[in-house]
Amino acid sequence: MVKRALVEKRPWLLASVAAALAYYLMKDRNVPGTYLYLVEAGSLGLLALYTLMRHLGSEAKLLAGALVLAGLGVVAVELDTWLGAVLLVLAYAVLIALFLKHRRSVLTFSQSATAAALLFLSPAIMWALSAGNPAAITTAIYGLTLGGMAGAGWTSGYPRYRVGLGAIALDASSLLSVAGQGALTGSPLPGLLAWPLFYLGFFVIATGVVQTLRSGAFR
Repeated sequence: MVKRALVEKRPWLLASVAAALAYYLMKDRNVPGTYLYLVEAGSLGLLALYTLMRHLGSEAKLLAGALVLAGLGVVAVELDTWLGAVLLVLAYAVLIALFLKHRRSVLTFSQSATAAALLFLSPAIMWALSAGNPAAITTAIYGLTLGGMAGAGWTSGYPRYRVGLGAIALDASSLLSVAGQGALTGSPLPGLLAWPLFYLGFFVIATGVVQTLRSGAFR
């Protein structure tokens, strides 16, 4: 019954999950790149459609824009690292704008400390993981945007244990990807966990934001 309700009421969400799972199962197999790129980007594009179908406010449009940029970014990274990084940075910048639009008015010390740790430790760790790489500075700047997004998500007025943790999952996914080209070279962990964390992060952010907006919490 639950599955039937999902198909009838949220078909774009179900299709997105199916596309993300299909990409994960196909990415290490002998599948032509074009098909992989379409499925990979499609999983986030379908999340964007789900967002717009469930809410038409400015916040939903910001979220949909971030999802489209992220979908284009993950594909572009495979073809041109610099272009992919720029698109992903833009996606995270849009998420920062979304999160800051509804920032919590009162923060506890632990919440503020967590946000600060995410902001400063993310670029520091990325710098350390890419030490000796000519792109270390660029990677650190990317990490700063990523950490800022995670911190903003954690301190936003959206559900912390959905949207906040989703933002942290995106941070962890990128850290794993960078580590896979350095400290974790040869380890199966980046390949196993980077995509699930990346998609799961956007999935819980999208569903958490949409449900919060539909509840009228920010009226």
